[in-house]
Formats: sequence, structure tokens, C-alpha cells
Amino acid sequence: MPFKKILEQLNFITRCRKYHLSLWQCPNFLVVLIGVITISAMLGTFLIATRYTNQPEIVALIVIVVTTILTIINYFVIQGFEKLAEANQLKSEFVNIASHQLRTPLTSIKWVINLMMKTEGLTEEQLEKLKTIKESNQRMTDLVNDLLNVSRVEQGKLGLRPEKISLKEVIQGLVEDYLPLAEASNINLSLKIAQDIPIISIDPQGIKVVLQNLIDNAVRYTKDKGQVKVSLERKKSVIRCQVQDDGVGIPLEDQGKIFQKFFRSRNIMKYQTQGTGLGLFISKSIIKASGGKIGFESQEGKGTTFWFEIPIKK
Repeated sequence: MPFKKILEQLNFITRCRKYHLSLWQCPNFLVVLIGVITISAMLGTFLIATRYTNQPEIVALIVIVVTTILTIINYFVIQGFEKLAEANQLKSEFVNIASHQLRTPLTSIKWVINLMMKTEGLTEEQLEKLKTIKESNQRMTDLVNDLLNVSRVEQGKLGLRPEKISLKEVIQGLVEDYLPLAEASNINLSLKIAQDIPIISIDPQGIKVVLQNLIDNAVRYTKDKGQVKVSLERKKSVIRCQVQDDGVGIPLEDQGKIFQKFFRSRNIMKYQTQGTGLGLFISKSIIKASGGKIGFESQEGKGTTFWFEIPIKK
């Protein structure tokens, strides 16, 4: 498996086409070219040096020529990276602007739907259709918020504002919010909190996003009559939160990509076709920006345990 990945990395033609770059703008090709030239130059310089031991100026001239060539290629490498960085910056700015522009009409639609649902004289069919529109509008709002958070992460502008909060109260509130969804799916959602949980300093909205993503995934990807266990405990200088389920699990070949943007495991698509694959990427970014760690353990068909640790700052 690692050998296959190495071959994929060396296939610079495919990777250059993926980024729509010419060979002389593609870092993958240029790095390989530098390696080949460097090895060739070392062997050539050694052979010439052994043959012209009495003429050091020839060896020096060869070294100067090779160094010049490598410097020129390095320039192209830098140009390639600059082009990729510029494209990434433009993409992030576009997503940021588009997300902000979309939030206003989506909020207006939400208000109108809420007003219409309070109108007297509506039939059951009309209320059901309005409810469907409201749910679709909420999914669009969630997607826009996720894209906006991803844009902030990429630009280094996540904007977390730590406050002293009770993580215990935050988790209790979220678990209560998800109990109706769990009961409707015939899933047992339980919470276990240790007694010695101190007040911590963290961004309240950020940690809510993390917990919502983990609990939501656990509930949605657990089969009928399954269990989701949320726990909170203190371990020396950190607070550790775990969300454990006995759901579909994550295939071994997908586990290395689970925190990547837009990635969704193949077996998950059988159970939940909706989703952006951004939740875990955003969660990891928030935990990392808060000075913590996040990880998971999973076995396909047997369940997954996601955990994160937040340092207790004195």
C-alpha cells in the first residue's frame, strides 16, 4: 500500500493535469527534475574530478554551471507554488464572499416560512410542504455556514473568542437537543459526566460546533436499536470528551482521510446520502486552534469512538 502511494506521488503528469498546470509550472515535475539533475551532477562532478585532478578550474566551472541550472529550476518551482497559493487564495475569497451573500436571502426565506406556518386555516398538506421547505432551507443554511467556516480556516481567520464556560452544561444541553432524534431512530443516547470537571476557557460557539458534529454523526450513522454514549472526564491536565457508537464504522482504507475536506466514507453513503464532508475538518481545526487534540478509533461494522482533549489552563 505505501509503495502504491509513492508511485502515485511520482506520477507527476497525472498530478500536474489535476491542477491544470504545465510541466514547467508543476512542482511535482520540477522536484523530480531537480532530483535527477542533482544526482547526475554529483556523479558527473565526481567522474570529472577524478579524471582532471590537476585542473580544479574545470571542476569548479562544472559546479557553477550545475548550480546555475538548479537555481533556475528552483525559480520555476517557486513560481508553481505561488500560482497554486494564489489560486487557493482566490478560491477562499470567492467562497467567503458567496457564503456571506447567500446567508441573507436564506435567513429571509426562513422568516417568511415561519410566518406562513403560523397562518391560520392551513391544511395538513400545506403545513407538511412548508415543513419540507423549512428543512431544505436549514440544510442550505448549514452548508453555507460550513463553507464559511472552511474559508475562515484556510485564511487563518477562524476568529475564536475563548470564554470561561462549563463544558458539562454545554454537553448536557446538546444531548437533550438530540434525544428526540435518537428516540425517533430507536437509538439509546446516554451521557456520563465525571464529578471533577472544572470550568475551562474556550470559544463557546466553536466547541458547540465540534460537539454537534460528533453527536450528529454518531446518531445518524448508528443502526436501529443501537447505542451512542457521550462521556466527559478529567485526565490530569486535560478534559477528555468521547462520543462512542456501535454504528457502521469507518473502513480501514478510509481512516487516513477522515479529517479531509469534503471526504465521506463509502459505506456511509448507504445510510446517509446527505452531507458535505466538512464537519470533521472544521471540528479538527477548532480543536487544534484551541490547543487541543482530536482523534478516533473505528472498526467497520462495529462502531466508532471519536474523542477530543482540551487543556485545562490555570
